[in-house]
Amino acid sequence: MTAVLCWFHQDLRLADHPALTAAIATGHPVIPLYVYDQDSAGEWAIGGASRWWLDQSLRALDADLQTLGSKLVIANGRADAIIADMAAKHQVSAVYCHDHHEPWARDRQKKLQQKLSAANVQFHKCEGVLLWPPGSSLSKTGGRMRVFTPFKKNLYAMGRYRDICPRPDTMPASADWPNSLSVDDLGLIDHHIGWHKTLEPHWRPGESHAMAMLDDFLDDHLDDYKTLRDFPSLKATSRLSPYLHFGEISPLQILDAVERRCVLDANKGAEHFISEVVWREFSYELLDQLPDMPQAPLRENFAAFPWIDHYDDLLAAWQKGQTGYPLVDAGMRELYATGWMHNRIRMVTASFLTKHLMIPWQEGEAWFYDTLVDADLASNSAGWQWVAGCGADASPYFRIFNPITQGHKFDAGAYVRHWVPEISGLSDDMLFDPSSAPPALLAAAGVRLGENYPWRLVDHPVARQRALDAYEQIKQVS
Repeated sequence: MTAVLCWFHQDLRLADHPALTAAIATGHPVIPLYVYDQDSAGEWAIGGASRWWLDQSLRALDADLQTLGSKLVIANGRADAIIADMAAKHQVSAVYCHDHHEPWARDRQKKLQQKLSAANVQFHKCEGVLLWPPGSSLSKTGGRMRVFTPFKKNLYAMGRYRDICPRPDTMPASADWPNSLSVDDLGLIDHHIGWHKTLEPHWRPGESHAMAMLDDFLDDHLDDYKTLRDFPSLKATSRLSPYLHFGEISPLQILDAVERRCVLDANKGAEHFISEVVWREFSYELLDQLPDMPQAPLRENFAAFPWIDHYDDLLAAWQKGQTGYPLVDAGMRELYATGWMHNRIRMVTASFLTKHLMIPWQEGEAWFYDTLVDADLASNSAGWQWVAGCGADASPYFRIFNPITQGHKFDAGAYVRHWVPEISGLSDDMLFDPSSAPPALLAAAGVRLGENYPWRLVDHPVARQRALDAYEQIKQVS
C-alpha cells in the first residue's frame, strides 16, 4: 500500500492541522516529516534563539506523534530534493503541507511541486498558518491593501476561512519508515556557548504548553489586556508569539478560544488582543506583496536616508544593553537572557537604534532575528519598518520615543531594577536618566557612571533634532 507524507514546517502541532487531517483522511499510512533546510533559507536561516526553540519543539512533536503510534521523521538539507527522493524510495503517492509564506519557502514549494509532478506524485497544500491566505482582504476596488485598519475591518467582515480541524486520535503508521536523523543530529544547540541555559528557565516549548499559556492568559489577563499590555513590569501579555511562530498553536485556535469566552465587540481587551493577531496577518500580507520587505524600505525615499557610518561600537553598546538609558538597556538584556522582549520595549529599543543612534533598521532587524525565540520574518521586518518610519503603514518618522518619559509613563521601575540591577538603588525620579542625577544621589546608590554603568551615548533632545533634520533631507526625494 502506498503512503502519504505530511510535511511539517511552521506548524509543529497535531490539533487544527488541516494538512495532517487531509493526509489521515486518505486512509493511507502517513509519514510525518520535518526537514531542517537552512540552505534554502539563505540569509534568513533561523537564528540562535530560534534554533533552541526548534530543538525543543521537535522533541515535543515527536513525543505527541508517538502517543498516536507514529513518529517524526527528521532530515537535514534541501527540502525539495529530500522529499522528492523520499517519495520515490518509499512509495509515497501524495505530499500534504500548508502554504509556506516566506519568499524563499514559497520558491521551495514551487520547486518541489515541479519535481513531484514529474514523478506523478500528488502535491496538496492549504492554508494552515494564517487566518486567511494573503490576498484575501481586498480594497473596495479589488486591490491589495497596505493600511492596517481597513485590512483588519475587512478580515473581520469576512468571518472564518475554515473550520478548526480536530486533533487526531490515531494515525496509520507506515510499514516502510524512511531513515531518520535524531533531533541531536541537527546540532541546533551550541553547547559551547551555552546560550540555551539562559533560555530554558523562561520557556517550555510544545503544543501542550501553548494551550496552557493561552488558557492562563484568557483566565487572568484578557479583560485587562488593552489597559495593562504596555506596562513591562506586569505579566499582562500572552507571551504566545513563539508558540504562534512555530505553529504550536494556530491563530484560529486563539480566535476560537477568545470568541468562546466573550463577544469581541463588547470586550476591549479581547478585541485588542485579536487585533495583535491580525497584525501578524497584515505583516504576511505585506511580505506577500513585497518580498523584499526584510531588506528594502517600503517607502522608496528612505533608501536615501543619511544613516551614520562606522557605528560598530554604538551597535555593540545597544546590543549589550549599555546605552546609558536604563529602559533601553533593560529591554536589550531581557532579550538576550530570555529570547523575548515586551512589545512596548521593542518599540522603544527599535526607535532608539534608528532615531537616537541613526543606525540602519536592518541592523536591529538582524539582531532581533537572531536573538528572539519568536523571530518571524514577516512580523519582525514589518515591525522594524513601522518603527523606523519607512513601512507601508508606518509610524510617522517624527514619532521618536523618549526612553526617559516612556519609563515613567508605563511605570517601568520594577522592570528596570530587575534587568539593570547596578542602578536599582536610584530613586524613581532618577532611575530612567542616571546621567542627569546629582553626584551625591549617584554615590548614595552606588552608581559610578563610566565604571559600573555607562554615561548615556547621546543626549535625547540633540538626538531627536538630528533625526528630524535627517528626515527633512529625504522628504524632498521623489
